[in-house]
Amino acid sequence: MADNKEVVLQFWDAFSNSRFDEALGLLAEDATWWIAGTTDISGEYSKQQFGELMLGIAENAPNGIKVTPEALTAEGDRVSMEAESYGEISNGKVYNNFYHFMHTLRDGKLVSVKEYLDTQHVQDVFGN
Repeated sequence: MADNKEVVLQFWDAFSNSRFDEALGLLAEDATWWIAGTTDISGEYSKQQFGELMLGIAENAPNGIKVTPEALTAEGDRVSMEAESYGEISNGKVYNNFYHFMHTLRDGKLVSVKEYLDTQHVQDVFGN
């Protein structure tokens, strides 16, 4: 379980420092990423689709979006994480959200991530 926590922390460190190739390397080839709600970015993504979403983040947040883990709990193949994000967006807004992530791992790779967040804030900052 400690190894699973370390993989999760490595992923979020890479993501927060815009090392997206490294972050994607920690996802299994059949990984899925699900984002709660009915926002423009809600739904389920394959690994490739999630990679494209991260590139969109890079375009809209030139200094990246830092995700700070605040509490992690591991049991079996799952790691639960509460976190806060911060990023200055190119539209002049600040993205500062609060999350619960449920990560599922297999053989040292993320195979499933479920992302629960303030969906209204997502729309306010990124929505059309």
